[in-house]
Amino acid sequence: MRDFRKYKVWNDAIELSTLVYQITEKMPWFEKKGLCDQLQRAVVSIASNIAEGSARPTNSEFAHFLDFSLGSAFEVETQLNIAKNVGYITDDIFNNLTIKLNEIERQLNGLLNSLRS
Repeated sequence: MRDFRKYKVWNDAIELSTLVYQITEKMPWFEKKGLCDQLQRAVVSIASNIAEGSARPTNSEFAHFLDFSLGSAFEVETQLNIAKNVGYITDDIFNNLTIKLNEIERQLNGLLNSLRS
């Protein structure tokens, strides 16, 4: 069994989740069941799938869950773009979160490549 806590990508995803929760807390009340909820679920899914997949016995099963994490990361990126476009987050916040998110996506791709080779 792998220890998901030792993966930098998991720790980075936890950090990103915390930041997203802090940001969505400041979004308009009417978005709490819309964009906020979707963004929170997607960002939490990144770290959660890394953790869940790490308990799987084979590399291919672990990779399957990392694919889900990567998909969730892309979902978060899309939702952050929407939040920026409608004025819920500033360009600076968007850029900061996107840099962190792109690093997570890069790490997930690297881990996936190592598991599949």
